[in-house]
Amino acid sequence: MTEFTVGSVLVTGSNRGIGLGLVKRFLELPNPPEWIFATTRELAGSQSKDASESPVLSVDVTDPNSIKAAAQRVEQHVQGHGLNLLINNAGIARVTTMENENADTMGIVYLTNTVGPLLVSQEFLPLLKKAAQQSTQTGLSCSKAAILNMSSIAASIEVVPVWEFWKMPSYRCSKAALNMVTKCQSLEYKNCGILCTSIHPGWVKTRLGTEKAPQTVEETTQAILKMLSTLSEKENGSFVGWDRQIYPW
Repeated sequence: MTEFTVGSVLVTGSNRGIGLGLVKRFLELPNPPEWIFATTRELAGSQSKDASESPVLSVDVTDPNSIKAAAQRVEQHVQGHGLNLLINNAGIARVTTMENENADTMGIVYLTNTVGPLLVSQEFLPLLKKAAQQSTQTGLSCSKAAILNMSSIAASIEVVPVWEFWKMPSYRCSKAALNMVTKCQSLEYKNCGILCTSIHPGWVKTRLGTEKAPQTVEETTQAILKMLSTLSEKENGSFVGWDRQIYPW
């Protein structure tokens, strides 16, 4: 992937799993980003600190003040340059069914998985716009400026996969709503030069995906980075998989 170069990237939820894997893959690029901002809700015990020499930031995506403080720190570090790539990866799930789903669970899952990425994107928008304005590239790409929202095939209203074994309506609904956030962002920010896409990472061996999952974090994050290097206007506002396939809403 020698052709894939990005000046700066921020990954939320990078204390473990896919987020941490993405930070490691960016560091392994032939020309790694000058700035890789790994974020975690709690710095204590975070593996991100061992993966990157760039700043590891404490970010609670449900707390506007925490997000604002992180954006200010990023702006200080990049020193007049923008942020090229924002990956909204932080998310949670609760094991629920239609019978025991409740307002409290729906509320915290939506706040983290849907509202959180929206708030983070809003706060970092000025830096993303600056990166797009400073770029000499034409069109849309992850090297120029992009918002990538980590979704799931579980969000697909058309497919609704493995319902009998993995119901979790709050998680599915929150990710379906996140896909709509992505679509709205793609319409709103296209003229600003910012690419906006939802990502399906596949079924991965993580705390959420469990050990039964067929894909490892390393395999999936390698595939995601290859896919990111190919994204353009065609995928703006789309639901793209780690395997470069377009998934149904």
